[in-house]
Amino acid sequence: MPPGDFKERVAQLATTLSSVEAVLDLDGMRKQLAALEEEAADPDLCNDQDRAQSVTSRMSHLRSDLGRAAALRARLDDVQAALDLDDPALVEEATADLPALAGDIESLEVRTLLSGDYDPREAVVTINSGTGGTDAADWAQMLFRMYVRWAERHGHQTEVYDTSYAEEAGIKSATFVVKAPFAYGTLAGEHGVHRLVRISPFDNQARRQTSFAGVDVTPVVEATDHVDIPDDEIRVDVYRSSGPGGQGVNTTDSAVRITHLPTGIVVTCQNERSQIQNRARAMEVLQARLLETRRQEEADEMRKLKGSRNTVGFGSDDIIRHYVLHPYQLVKDARTEVEVGNTAAVLDGDIDAFIDAEIRWRRQQVG
Repeated sequence: MPPGDFKERVAQLATTLSSVEAVLDLDGMRKQLAALEEEAADPDLCNDQDRAQSVTSRMSHLRSDLGRAAALRARLDDVQAALDLDDPALVEEATADLPALAGDIESLEVRTLLSGDYDPREAVVTINSGTGGTDAADWAQMLFRMYVRWAERHGHQTEVYDTSYAEEAGIKSATFVVKAPFAYGTLAGEHGVHRLVRISPFDNQARRQTSFAGVDVTPVVEATDHVDIPDDEIRVDVYRSSGPGGQGVNTTDSAVRITHLPTGIVVTCQNERSQIQNRARAMEVLQARLLETRRQEEADEMRKLKGSRNTVGFGSDDIIRHYVLHPYQLVKDARTEVEVGNTAAVLDGDIDAFIDAEIRWRRQQVG
């Protein structure tokens, strides 16, 4: 890169990072952290495990975000120092690091676009196999792994609430929570139908198969949401938890299925040890689904008032992404047109390029 272009690029990154720091309000984040640290020092906090866990989690992520911003500022300062010293070796090293630094700053910039009411929430993700038989069930399990691996790459904790296994291979459905601030805002764009094209490993004639799976993303419900569900609006069924191939995984009827009669929404939970715990988890998921339904209805009404023509709603059945493994390899998003040829990396959780583009795309839709 020519020296003039290099200096200009560094100046652009400095402006971008300063803007990001202003939007994030680092001073405000430090004050929040100090208040949480004071709350964590309260001896009575240990008597309320849910509150203690919430405080600890928020502290951890605030420290992480502040550390991330500070590290980017330090790296940019090092680059600027190399320019000021005009040391060829230091400039060469800074030039080599510039693309990665630019990518990390742009990734943090995307975070500032998450300004929706529910964007800061944790996320409940449900994956359901669709058309395609055994291949679709296998595809649903591949997507499940993809999102769990994405969370692991970012150090996000996940908790699986329910996994319903298919008879031959794969899963019928899975529900899990991504426990990280802004998980909902980050993953909301993944909501929709995902399409896979490949040579079926379950077809003895090795024919090409197209499979579908649906991904549902909802915000975790908080105490202030007031999602009331009267007892007469639900039906609760209990049954024995099952594993792959329909094998029972315990000897008691601890799994819980809750049907919300007015909407027909069905949620299940079987991963906890007791029926009481499974029912509590299932109710959390049902509340989250109803909250998202309410949010979607409000958004639809607002679009009507504004005369919006957004044709790819998050509640639609439109295919949002295509994963082609045969006759060529390509993953392409139908909304942003982002393409990635390394399908193995994508299926191993490297989906940030799609997620960042989705966040920018969603921001444009509401803008």
